[in-house]
Amino acid sequence: METLDHTATGGRTSAPRATAPTASARNLAQIAMFAGLIAVLGLPGAIPVMGMAVPVTAQTLGVMLAGAILGPWRGAAAVIVFNTVVAMGLPLLAGGRGGLGVFFGPSAGYLVGWVAGAAVIGLMVHGLRRTGRTRPTWPRVLLGCLLGGIVAIYALGIPVQALVTGLGLQETALLAAAFLPGDLLKVLLATLVTLSLRRAYPQAFDR
Repeated sequence: METLDHTATGGRTSAPRATAPTASARNLAQIAMFAGLIAVLGLPGAIPVMGMAVPVTAQTLGVMLAGAILGPWRGAAAVIVFNTVVAMGLPLLAGGRGGLGVFFGPSAGYLVGWVAGAAVIGLMVHGLRRTGRTRPTWPRVLLGCLLGGIVAIYALGIPVQALVTGLGLQETALLAAAFLPGDLLKVLLATLVTLSLRRAYPQAFDR
């Protein structure tokens, strides 16, 4: 039962105060929101690349945004939530793929690389700080998305793809170069969106 505070004079009652959401509740909401964003970016479908067992998708953009906006821990958590739901069978990957089997296929290394990529981006943009207000800058966001959104993901994705498909590591890496133009475009988009959000809604970066 709610209790009403009495004022010092007249015994009048004041309406109960609305409580702001706790930091933990806000963090969980943001993690869920970015997991949903990654899923939504898979709706346009996948673009197959000749000779590649792994399709091109827009979902890497969501991974970059999660790391750049949420930071390393919450950004990685958003990707883990998304991967967990996919493993449970929801067809949320581009092309309607889902289920535990995708984590044993050619895309497995890239999916794990998404987690590492979001963490790397978050570290580059925000550092290790969990509290306080951050100020992402063009160099930090751009470099973070390059290192986390491309280098870290490729570093895990290419070897696993080579192992699963039986192709040589060098051959797989050369095939993966077909991803680079699209991924570089996503780096630029993620940087632009992150800094535009910072100017328009800086509260999104509060910890």
